[in-house]
Amino acid sequence: MLSADFLHLEEDVEMVNRYADLFHLDVMDGTFVPNISFGFPVIEAIAQKAKKPMDVHLMIVHPEKYIERFAQVGAQMISFHLEAARADGSDPAAILRAIRGLGVQAGLVINPDVPVEDLYPYLEEVDFLLIMSVFAGFGGQKFIEDTYGRIRTLKAEIDRRGLRIPIEVDGGVSPANAAELARCGAEILVAGSSVFKAEDRAAAIAAMR
Repeated sequence: MLSADFLHLEEDVEMVNRYADLFHLDVMDGTFVPNISFGFPVIEAIAQKAKKPMDVHLMIVHPEKYIERFAQVGAQMISFHLEAARADGSDPAAILRAIRGLGVQAGLVINPDVPVEDLYPYLEEVDFLLIMSVFAGFGGQKFIEDTYGRIRTLKAEIDRRGLRIPIEVDGGVSPANAAELARCGAEILVAGSSVFKAEDRAAAIAAMR
């Protein structure tokens, strides 16, 4: 939704309701990432009209301070960055358990420069994993090609352990790379610019399906 037209947000929310599977909401604080996006008032407004689940991606420091509030406004999925938890000395597993304790699916996110192996200690604690295929903080970035191999490596470890953990991928996702991402093991494709800037948004989503 970072790529939506905020002057006509209700129209874009209805488009997602009609054609997509979920609302991906990038929450940026200007500290963990250099950009600032939107907070509770915008998410509450979207929640009033959303008929699909809200997937809140926290690009913020101290994510544990806000998870209860995001759950209260209707988030069905909440993910936070492993790097953010490490930076402030928090226990990622404890945050994941706290999210799940609120009845919300808990996800862990890493940027492209963090080895996927760093996620392995938390595989039993997560409901989904988010692999960034660009660096968190801005929309419209170019897809990083190493992402394919990272997803394959992570998927292989999940399968080796006999777990069922969907892999989400975010950044530069489009009809041009959706099929290969799916072949590598990604199940949730987050697309911003490639949908909202398309001449035919419904067709862009259908092409990725």
